[in-house]
Amino acid sequence: MQSKPVLSADDVRKIATAAEAEARAHRWAVSIAIVDDGGHPLWLQRLDGAPPISAYMAPEKARAAALGRRESRVYEEMINEGRTAFLSAPVLAGMLEGGVPIVIGGHVVGAVGVSGVKSSEDAQIARAGIAALGT
Repeated sequence: MQSKPVLSADDVRKIATAAEAEARAHRWAVSIAIVDDGGHPLWLQRLDGAPPISAYMAPEKARAAALGRRESRVYEEMINEGRTAFLSAPVLAGMLEGGVPIVIGGHVVGAVGVSGVKSSEDAQIARAGIAALGT
């Protein structure tokens, strides 16, 4: 039997707090979502002024990163490079940059998805949140 680490509630709060601090430091109004390794929601926060659609996009970006075990931007790049058939992939709706997997000891234990500003800035916020785990 295999064993792997899992995110605790304290881990999720650390990630969320650090991601929010990064967004606030730049005055970026975003939504922040954290999911487990199966893409199930653990956290959703919509900062003041964030567009309503960001509360839908952030969890989908996180889910795509968790289930695919890679950053969601990889899907966006595939599609932009002409593999448009990938748009029909089941379950994945957030195939845009801003979803980043959380990797602990070589295991994907979840992901952070952010939406509301430029895609690269969304990813920056997600990475700042993950960095709070110190891994």
